[in-house]
Amino acid sequence: MAGDSGRVYLGIDTGGTFTDFVLARQGSIQVHKVLSTPAAPQQAILQGIEELGLADEVGQGLVNIVHGTTVATNATLEGKGVRTAYIANKGMKDVLSIGRQTRDALYDLAVTKNTIEVEAPLLLEVDVRCGPDGTVLQDLDDSKLAVLKADLAKAAPRAVAINLLFSFVNDEHERKIEAALGQDYFVSRSSEVLPEYREYERGLATWVNAWIGPLINDYLLSLSKALAPSQVAIMQSSGLTIAADQAARKAVNLLLSGPAGGLAAGLMLGRLTGKSRLMTFDMGGTSTDVSLLKGSIRLSNENQVAGLPIAIPMADIHTIGAGGGSVAYIDEGGLLQVGPRSAGADPGPACYGLGGTEPTVTDANLVLGRLSPDAFLRGEMALDSAAASAAVGTLAKPLGLSIEETAQGIVDIASELMAQALRVISIERGHDPREYTLVCFGGAGGLHLCQLAEALEISEAMVPVHAGVLSAVGMLATAPGRELTHTHQALLTEAEGLEAQFEAMEAAARAELSKEGVTRTLSERSLDLRYQGQTFTLNLPFSAPAEAVAAFHQAHEARYGHRLAREVELVNLRVHMEARAQPMTLPLWAPDGSAVTGQGKVARSALSVDDKVVGPCLITEGHATTYVAEGWQARLDKYGNLM
Repeated sequence: MAGDSGRVYLGIDTGGTFTDFVLARQGSIQVHKVLSTPAAPQQAILQGIEELGLADEVGQGLVNIVHGTTVATNATLEGKGVRTAYIANKGMKDVLSIGRQTRDALYDLAVTKNTIEVEAPLLLEVDVRCGPDGTVLQDLDDSKLAVLKADLAKAAPRAVAINLLFSFVNDEHERKIEAALGQDYFVSRSSEVLPEYREYERGLATWVNAWIGPLINDYLLSLSKALAPSQVAIMQSSGLTIAADQAARKAVNLLLSGPAGGLAAGLMLGRLTGKSRLMTFDMGGTSTDVSLLKGSIRLSNENQVAGLPIAIPMADIHTIGAGGGSVAYIDEGGLLQVGPRSAGADPGPACYGLGGTEPTVTDANLVLGRLSPDAFLRGEMALDSAAASAAVGTLAKPLGLSIEETAQGIVDIASELMAQALRVISIERGHDPREYTLVCFGGAGGLHLCQLAEALEISEAMVPVHAGVLSAVGMLATAPGRELTHTHQALLTEAEGLEAQFEAMEAAARAELSKEGVTRTLSERSLDLRYQGQTFTLNLPFSAPAEAVAAFHQAHEARYGHRLAREVELVNLRVHMEARAQPMTLPLWAPDGSAVTGQGKVARSALSVDDKVVGPCLITEGHATTYVAEGWQARLDKYGNLM
C-alpha cells in the first residue's frame, strides 16, 4: 500500500501494552506509540490519531486505515463472549462438551480437558438429517422451525450457532434456519464459517464465531463511526485484510489479527533483503509470537486459542506468555519463574512509574543497563531505574542473590522460554534453525536477539527498521483477501469434479472481495492430503494426481522422517485469493545527524548505510532498543535494517 504515493495509509496494531501506529504518506513513513486502553481499545486509537495530527484528514475520508485488533483474542481468552445458543441434529447437542479424546501431554495422569460448557437451555436439537452424500433423509418443515423458535425465545440468547451433520455437502437446512432466525439473533452457520468434516471442530469454530461476533460487531461499528468517512479494514489471522463491515460475520478469523501483521511485514523484508528463510519472534509487552517464513506465510488449521482447537486457517504462530511486562516471581519450590502473567499497560512494569511494584522482564533489562532511562519512547516516557531496582530487589533477598544477578536470571529465563518456542516451530518440525535468519520485532525483541541466536546456533540476525512497530508496518504490507476451504474426501487418484469445485470457491471469494472494490485478484489452489487411515493432513499445491501423490510422499518424509506404502487421500480443497496490489517498499535510509548518546550507546538514526557497531553496545531508537552482545557486530543496510 505504501507504494501508492498518492494515498495516505495508517496501520494500527493494538497490543496488550501499547497501540502502535505507522503512517505512510508519499513514500515516507512515520511511527507512533501510545499506551493501550484495554477496556475501550478505540480510545487509544483516537488518541494516537489526534497526536499524529490526522484527525482532520480522517474526518475528510482521506486516510485508508488497516487495523489489527485484539478484541476477538481477548474475549476468547477471558471467556467474555455473549450468551450463545447451539443448534445441532437430534442426538448431537453434546458434541461441544464431549470434545475429543486427544490430550496435550500423553502421560499426564492429571489431565484436564478444555471444552466449551454451554448451559442446558442453550443446547437445542432439530430433527433433520442429511446423509454423507448430501441426500436429505429427514426434512425441515415449518412445524420444526416453530418449535425451534419457541425454544430459543425461552433460552433468550443474543447469538446462535448452527452446526448440522454434513452441512459442508448440503447446507440447505442451515440456510433455512438462518433465514428464520436472522432478524432476531446474531447467527453463524457452520457451512459458512468452516465447511469441513469433523463435527466437533466445525461446531467449535461456529460457536466461537457466534459467541464473540456481536462484540466484534459492536466494536467495529463504534470504531468505523468514529473514523468515518475514512475506510477501515481489519487484519485477519491469515495475513489478509477484510473490510470492517464484513469482519463481524467472520469474527473467528480475527483471533490472530495483530500477530499476523508482523508476518506480512516479514515477507516484505524477505523480498527486499533477498532472504527467503526467516525465523521471526515478536516480543511485545504481554507475549511473544514466533513463526517460520519460507517465502510465504505458513497457514495451519491446528491452532489452539485458550486451549481450544480452532480449525480456521490461521498463520502458523506459536505464542507464549513471555513479554517485556511478564512478571517474575518465586514459586512454591523456591525457584525463580517468569510469566505468563503480565503487568500489562496498567499498572505496567515498576519502571513505568504508573503504580506497578512487581518485577518484570523490562525492569530486569533496565537494571542490567540494556535500556536507556531517558531514551524510552523518544524520551516521552522516562523510566524509573530506582523503582526497577526496588522491584527486582524483592526477589533478590529470598534468592540470596544480588539485584544484578537476579535481573540476569529473569532475562535468562525469559530468553530460554522464547528459545524453546523457536525450537517448537523449527527443530520439532524438521527445520534447521541454522539455515534461517532470526528476525526480531516488538518493542522488547532487540534486547534478547543475540542471546536467542546463540542458543539456536544462528549466526545471522536482523532487527528491522521500525522493529518496535513492525506489526503495524505489516498492516500496510498486505492486501484484501480470503482463505476458503471445503471438504472433498476421496482417494486422490479417484477424485472427480475438483476443477468445478475450485471455480465455485473462487467465485465466492471474488464476490466477497468485489464488495470491497477489488476487481483484480490472484488465486492459489491447494490440497489437504494424508495417507488413508491417518488423522492429520499436509497441505500441498494443487497439481495433477500423479504429481500430487509424489509430492505428498516427499513432504511426508521431510516432515516425519518416513513414507508409507499406502494410498494418498484427499481431504480438503483450499483457495487463497488476494487482491493484486503494488508491493509495499521501504524508503531508503538516510541518517538524521543524531549524535552518539553516550558510552556504549549509539542512536540508530545517527548511523549511515554500511556503518558497523561492535558489541557490547546499545543501539537506541524511538520505540525499541537493540542490545548488541559481546562477540556480535551490527551493520546497517540500505533500508535501515540492522543486520
